[in-house]
Amino acid sequence: MSVVGDLAAFVCEASAATLPRRDRVLLRRHVGDAALAGIAGARTSEAKHLRALDPNAKGFEAVAIAASIIRHTEVDDIHLESCTTPSSVTVPVALMLARAAGVTDPDRIASAIWAGTDLIVRLGVAINGPAVLYRGVWPTAIGAPLGAAAVAARIWGMDRARTEAALSMALMMTSGRTGRFAGALSGRWVLFIGAIAEGLRAAHAARLGFCGDASLLDGAWLENAQGIKTDISRLTENLGATSVFPLLGMKPFCTARQALGATEAFISLLDEGLDPRGVDAVKVRVPRAYAGMISGAVDPASRSTGFVNAGFQMGLAAFQRERLWDLDRMSVMNDREVLGFASKVKVEPDDAMQKLFPKHWPAAIEVSAGGKVIHRALDVITGDPDKPLDDAALAVKAHRILDPLVGAGEAAKLVAIARGWDKDAAACVKLCEAFGAVMPP
Repeated sequence: MSVVGDLAAFVCEASAATLPRRDRVLLRRHVGDAALAGIAGARTSEAKHLRALDPNAKGFEAVAIAASIIRHTEVDDIHLESCTTPSSVTVPVALMLARAAGVTDPDRIASAIWAGTDLIVRLGVAINGPAVLYRGVWPTAIGAPLGAAAVAARIWGMDRARTEAALSMALMMTSGRTGRFAGALSGRWVLFIGAIAEGLRAAHAARLGFCGDASLLDGAWLENAQGIKTDISRLTENLGATSVFPLLGMKPFCTARQALGATEAFISLLDEGLDPRGVDAVKVRVPRAYAGMISGAVDPASRSTGFVNAGFQMGLAAFQRERLWDLDRMSVMNDREVLGFASKVKVEPDDAMQKLFPKHWPAAIEVSAGGKVIHRALDVITGDPDKPLDDAALAVKAHRILDPLVGAGEAAKLVAIARGWDKDAAACVKLCEAFGAVMPP
C-alpha cells in the first residue's frame, strides 16, 4: 500500500472509542477547549475583520473563517515537537461539517478529529516544524489542507479510495510559506483560511469522484515541491496504534507559547511577594530558536504583538493580570505601566536551552530589584504534557475568558457543554450548535 493509502486507511478506520481512557479524556478536553476559544474569539475586534473578508461566507469559507477565529486567540493547543496547533483546524471543521450534515454520533466526530489532528502533527514532525518555522514556513498551514481533508472525509463517510484522492489533492494544495507580517491586521489569517478551504475543496472534489495521486508521498515529491527536507516515515510510524493527544499542550492564558515560560516564571515570583514596581531590569533566557521572536517590538495597533512579546506579557502579569485572559487586548495595548515594564525586559538566546528544544520550550529569568538578583528557571510549563491542565483548571481558564464577555451564568452553561459533549448524541449536538451559533452561517 502507498503512504497516502496508509493515511487514508487510518482516516477511514480509526475509532476514538478504542483509545485508552486517558486519550479519550484528553481528546474531549482539547475539543472543548478549542470550541470555547472560538466562542469567545468570535467577539474580538479582529474576528469582526475576519468575518468582513467575506461577509456572506458560506460552506467551506465559513468553516475556514471559524478556524481562523480560534487560531487568532492564541489560547488554543500546541504540539511542541511539530510546532503545530492542530485543534484550531480539526475542531471547527468537524463541528461545523457535522452540524451541516446532521451528524450527531460523538464517536464519529471524535474519530474524525483524532485522524485529522494526528495527520497535521505527523506532517509537522516530518518536516521538522520547529526548525522550519523560523525559516518562513508555517507548519500548521502546511498541515491544514491535509488535516481538513481528513476530517471532512470521515465526517462525510467517504470510502478509502475517495479518501486517498482527498488527501493527495489536499497535499497538492499545500503552501504554508509566509513572510513577516506587520500592522494591525495580520495577513497570516488570510493564508490560514485559504489553506483550510483548499483542504475542504479537495475532499469535496474527491467525494464527487475526482481523482488524486495515491503514490504522491512514495518518492521525494513533498521535499521537491516544498523545498523542505522531509522524513516521510514519521507520517506512518505506529499510525493508529497510539494517539497524539497525550503529547499536546494547552495554554493557561492567551499567549504565544514561546513567551509562556518567561511569563509563568515571573508570575511565580509575583505570587511569592515580588513588588513589580521595584524591578529595575529583567533578563530572559530562552532557546536561540525563538529568542528573537519574543523580543520583537510591541505595536500598540497590533494585538498580536501583545501575545508574542515576553516583556509585555510579564507587564500584564504585574499590573493588569486579568488581561492575560483578554483575547482582544486592544484596550490595554497602550497601558503606560505595562509598556514601561516591557522596556526593562531583555531577551537573550541560551545555547544550553537550545539542546532541550523542541521537546521542551524552557525559559529562565533573572530579576534585578533593590540591589538583589532573583533567578527562576522552568523547563516544564503549565499546560505542557508533563504538567497538563485538568478539567478544573480548564474551567477556571474558560471562566476568566468568557465571564467578561457573556456573564458567569452563560459561561457556566458553555463550560458544561464543552465538558460533556462526548456523552451522547444530544450532548454532541449542543456543542455543535453552541459553536456554530457564533460563526459564519
